[in-house]
Amino acid sequence: LTKAMENSTQVKFFYLFGLQETFINKSVYFTLSLITYLLIITVNLTLIITIIQQKGLHEPMYIFLCSLCINGLYGTAGFYPKFLLDLQSDVQVISYGGCLTQACVIYTSVTCEMSTLTVMSYDRYVAICRPLLYHTIVTSLTVRKLLLLSWCYPLFISLIALSLTVRLPLCGSRIDKIFCDNPSILKHACLPITINQIWSRCLIVVHVLQVLYIVFSYCQIVRTCVKSAKGRIKFTQTCVPHLLTIVIFMTVTLFDNLQGWNNVNITLKMRNAMAVQFLIIPPVLNPLIYGLNLQQIRRAVFRKCNTHKIIDMRR
Repeated sequence: LTKAMENSTQVKFFYLFGLQETFINKSVYFTLSLITYLLIITVNLTLIITIIQQKGLHEPMYIFLCSLCINGLYGTAGFYPKFLLDLQSDVQVISYGGCLTQACVIYTSVTCEMSTLTVMSYDRYVAICRPLLYHTIVTSLTVRKLLLLSWCYPLFISLIALSLTVRLPLCGSRIDKIFCDNPSILKHACLPITINQIWSRCLIVVHVLQVLYIVFSYCQIVRTCVKSAKGRIKFTQTCVPHLLTIVIFMTVTLFDNLQGWNNVNITLKMRNAMAVQFLIIPPVLNPLIYGLNLQQIRRAVFRKCNTHKIIDMRR
């Protein structure tokens, strides 16, 4: 312990080495990243503003969808501005506090998306399997509680993970990724990280339980929907977008976990591509999937666009 403390230093900066293979094509990566980030902001804000302005969309399903889009903006704000700056810099450096903040924001966003998808599966389960009791069970108070839970729970566990990391002295400052995350920081801990590992395993159990609940909910939904043509139509209209969102989120999160395995023999570019998928695909596709599949949102967006066209023509 004494030797570890002697070798430790007060780390003030971290060096991000994830971009070391992209020096030649930095301008291309910058352009693509900027377009992607602007697209994420545009599609998510469009859906959020549409849901807020249209009173007909003030229903639990659309409120949870609005929360999902807000979370997409929140998570990507923790990555893209710093990443775009790094693409314009010769040396990619981030302060100790900035690195912890970025790791906390990204982890909170991922956990919040998982919680929101779980809440949305509960809403769809009650709507389809208990339609007569839906408005009795999913009241406005219940919606507020579920929204509070889906945001406060991720923030709570992220702050605990952050506090467990801050207490550790560090013996290094190199991060082989294009953004900070907790495992990359813990690799440089000079002391045992047993408590952090126990906490991580507990969270993995919670996330697995969430996945199992989603699977259980949709098994019940499918069983109910196959019994009638009306149920199948309702499933296609409201549940297929949610299922697509879940599959996309699970897939890209799995990619990020796989790239963290040290025994996987892949290039740095491939590691970066796998690591950043959950910051690109869900924030872009979630609003598009729901916007294209849900008639109410589609009509509201088109109605709004037509209104703006009429106003411009009159001018």
